[in-house]
Amino acid sequence: MKTRRQVLAYITRGEEPNWEILVFKQKDNPDAGIQVPGGTIESDEFIIDALYREIEEETGITRENLELKGKVIKNKYFPEHKNKIYERTIFHLSYIGDNDEKWEYIVKGNGRDEGMTFCHRFVPVDQIPELAGNQDEAINFLT
Repeated sequence: MKTRRQVLAYITRGEEPNWEILVFKQKDNPDAGIQVPGGTIESDEFIIDALYREIEEETGITRENLELKGKVIKNKYFPEHKNKIYERTIFHLSYIGDNDEKWEYIVKGNGRDEGMTFCHRFVPVDQIPELAGNQDEAINFLT
């Protein structure tokens, strides 16, 4: 069984316990569900570089608008009907940029999401909807 290394980003803003977390939907593919930024770590890439690259590719948020709070958890995810294991490292970052309530962003990079439009918004952490691919499994480690 093939293992794919991935990063996920829990990007919050505001002060605990009133944090809001960044989520997005794919504009033209609502069946993909609600997600947080993240993706695959390239074979020649440092994990921290993959984290910031994926965030910028999917949201437009640059490294200078983020403050790394730390690693939340590292675990394995076994999607149904796929012969793959996803080794996920989930990070917590604080958004310190301009406080846009919601925005659309066309995905950059050369991955399968390139050219798609993602619709981003912040939601209260305690009201986060169910995330696709079990991406919300470590939310309770934030508080």
